[in-house]
Amino acid sequence: MPQWTFLTHHAHLIIQVAQNPDATLEELAASVGISTRSAVTILNDLEAAGYLERERRGRRNHYVLHGERPLRHPSNAAHTVDELITALRDIG
Repeated sequence: MPQWTFLTHHAHLIIQVAQNPDATLEELAASVGISTRSAVTILNDLEAAGYLERERRGRRNHYVLHGERPLRHPSNAAHTVDELITALRDIG
């Protein structure tokens, strides 16, 4: 039976960024269970769509999350990224 999850890697990664905006790329990728290459691709997607910004701090990145942005799927667009993060944080 194929394995699947309710949330995409994009959602998992944005949740990890919210929890630790100073995490390294390797830490973020490992926490989601994806390659660093996949994490870079997803972070680029999220940045291009305006969900986060990368700030250079020395040799590391700091991620600024724009949690006020709406979720992308039309059926969820009335909700924000912050609402998703809050809902999932309350469960765990």
